[in-house]
Amino acid sequence: MDLTKVTNMIIDLDIDNVANMVQQQIDAGADAQDLLKALTDGMEEVGRRYENDEYFLAELVLAGDTMKTAFEVLKPHLKSSETGNETTIVAATVKGDNHDIGKNILLSMLVSAGFEVVDLGTDCPAEKIVEAVRTTGAKIVALSALLTTTMKEIATVNEALKEAGLRDSVKLIVGGAPLTMNVAKELGADDYGPDAIDGVKRIKALLES
Repeated sequence: MDLTKVTNMIIDLDIDNVANMVQQQIDAGADAQDLLKALTDGMEEVGRRYENDEYFLAELVLAGDTMKTAFEVLKPHLKSSETGNETTIVAATVKGDNHDIGKNILLSMLVSAGFEVVDLGTDCPAEKIVEAVRTTGAKIVALSALLTTTMKEIATVNEALKEAGLRDSVKLIVGGAPLTMNVAKELGADDYGPDAIDGVKRIKALLES
């Protein structure tokens, strides 16, 4: 079955029609795993265009939303063992920070890659993150800090995870405009992703390390 149309809908950012197209393909007997692959291929092409400056942040955001819309239709048809990766990732924008564009793009891409994502939203206190790790058994905590005034919260989360005895069981990856790899390491993070595309690659690498 040719699923090129599905892939192209992600690339073309066709958020209005993608849900219907995915449903049509399911009704026509398309394999859910093949559909997920077609959607992911589209997202990878969007990522390539973003890296080559053919697409910009606005397109990346819309592609993430398009992917999310498609995935909502597809998800019930995917058996949990088929989603490729059952690793849970807890994600949040740190306390005092209400920015979520970067986080939301990352989460859309992680979902499309088959990860189970727990989104704690914005302005998230350390205790809430610790509790989510404890209850979900998450292996990754992904934090976003978009302000220089809030990036110190990464260190607060790091310490809270240590005090809870959970830090050794999770990897902490961070992203956001004011951060660099050096700053991230100083704040206690294991890794830093400059953008959502890179963030997904680094999360996969962290899980394999």
